[in-house]
Amino acid sequence: MTLPTTRRTVLLTSLMTTSAVALTTACGSSDDDSAGSSSGPTDLAKTADIPVGGGKIFADRKVVVTQPATGEFKAFSAVCTHQGCTVSAVTDGAITCPCHESAFSITDGAVKSGPAPRPLPAKDITVKDGTITLA
Repeated sequence: MTLPTTRRTVLLTSLMTTSAVALTTACGSSDDDSAGSSSGPTDLAKTADIPVGGGKIFADRKVVVTQPATGEFKAFSAVCTHQGCTVSAVTDGAITCPCHESAFSITDGAVKSGPAPRPLPAKDITVKDGTITLA
């Protein structure tokens, strides 16, 4: 038995097709992500640009580089582990998030205060000839 074609069945079929395409696209892999990660190391800054006891945020790369002690450089994700905001400042030995005031250690990314549940993940960097490079 075949059902008659009505406006309702056409709209429902169209909606289901659109939803299926959207879900497939959202769940698929992105060539842009793999291309970005395989593009190789990225120079971030000169060592002289990172203050001792402080750091610098590279929002476009979602990374923060710190210098806890002279000549010691660390890098962490700049995305707060609480709700995904980008951290906004590095002052007084802490990396701070503007959304809910979480604070993280410049030494190891550990949570110093706030609602953030986890430390900032470390990022791989290299320091060579006065240049800090994101691996």
